[in-house]
Amino acid sequence: MKTIKISLLFLFLLFPFLNSFAQNDKQSPIIFIYDASGSMWGQIKGKAKVTIATEVLSKSVSQIPATQKVGLVAYGHRNKEDCQDVEFVVPTEIENRESIQETLKKIKPLGRTPLAYSAQLVIDKIAASNEKATIILVTDGIESCDGNICKVVQDAKAKGIDFKLHIIGFGLKKEETKQLQCAAKIGDGRYYDAADAEQLSEILQETTTATVDKPKDNFSIYTTKNGQPVDAYLKAVDVKTKKNISVTRTYGDTSFFYLPEGKYDLHIQPLEGSKIAARVLNNITVNSSNTEITHKMVSFDGGNVEVNSYNNDDFWDTMVKVYDINTGKVAANQRTYGRTISLEVNAGNYYVEMQILTVSGLETTYKSDTIEVKAKETTSVEHHFETGILKVGATSNNELIDALVTIKEVKSKESVAGQRTYTSASSNPREFILNTGTYEVTIQPVKIKGNAQTFTVTIEKGKVTEKSFSF
Repeated sequence: MKTIKISLLFLFLLFPFLNSFAQNDKQSPIIFIYDASGSMWGQIKGKAKVTIATEVLSKSVSQIPATQKVGLVAYGHRNKEDCQDVEFVVPTEIENRESIQETLKKIKPLGRTPLAYSAQLVIDKIAASNEKATIILVTDGIESCDGNICKVVQDAKAKGIDFKLHIIGFGLKKEETKQLQCAAKIGDGRYYDAADAEQLSEILQETTTATVDKPKDNFSIYTTKNGQPVDAYLKAVDVKTKKNISVTRTYGDTSFFYLPEGKYDLHIQPLEGSKIAARVLNNITVNSSNTEITHKMVSFDGGNVEVNSYNNDDFWDTMVKVYDINTGKVAANQRTYGRTISLEVNAGNYYVEMQILTVSGLETTYKSDTIEVKAKETTSVEHHFETGILKVGATSNNELIDALVTIKEVKSKESVAGQRTYTSASSNPREFILNTGTYEVTIQPVKIKGNAQTFTVTIEKGKVTEKSFSF
């Protein structure tokens, strides 16, 4: 018997309308089957999973339309070693949201996690009631009672039982998902993955509406990097309402889902093998009159921007930002620390901005022309800043004195630097690294009486100019 425990499990059954109700004015009921196995006491980001589960499920219940019947099933909550410890704890009714929420608070995780057996009982209930249903399973582990949920689903489908099965893996490892992906696929549903409470909530928002009553999938997406399939996370956001309409994960395969008619921004984030940013496909139009599945292939093939920043032909510490020409947003940024750096970005058009550090003047920032970054290729950008050094000292009676030094660029009259000399040999004379050009320098004693003195100086590339004033 496998001893690996499942830490979190909800099975959400979205039943269609009972025969006694008119199908055109009521929505399908939902039955939650809750995992109360002992591993629910495990933590995610310092918070117990049982707490996360209670909060997320309670919120999901409160958001279900009032016309839907809702019920709650729990397992593993009464006996520590019983693989058949499954109980319908809240009857399926319309006005029972508070009852479900209160029951969730009272459940204390204890026993095993019989995935297949729980699913089998739910499917048997569907068959006995002659209803179709949607089952949504959320788990952060695998079967611990020697069951095979994929076979349970396969056998049920072979008998003609009408249901849809969605499965959400809550923090599962990739190698643990094979049987769950199999069950979801055979169950005419989808497999999702949620890494935390936020993602779990988002996915539940979709799965509690993507029922067996809904239209078939009308959209698919396939993501690659350097010619190989790559796992990616996708959110479809309604352009008008800004709401998440659909979330999915590709798992290195084609992912199918349903989008209502409208316009969407598809946010696609690679989850493996790349540091490059997410891609956004804007204003994707879905037309309900189109009977064929809309398919999108998204490539995360990236290229590299190699940056070299120099000061007087020597490598220099510089802040570097790579901007996307189309969006105006920063695609990558890094500090050179006086060396060559390489930044990975999506293939596309960019410009590079360099801000040289510890240098003053009007030319401390450089913006490159537009560069095209091609997949699997490196595009080089370099710039040579030109500077000289100005040293300004202040004395009185042959003693170092504190003085304020301010520097303006002559043509623009713009102030570019200002510091005090203090009375230490390490700062007096005060050293300024300035862009080449002509400057007006003013020095004013701080603690002794004396008129400010002003002079003009021309800074040349690589040269040191030193001025000392006595007050």
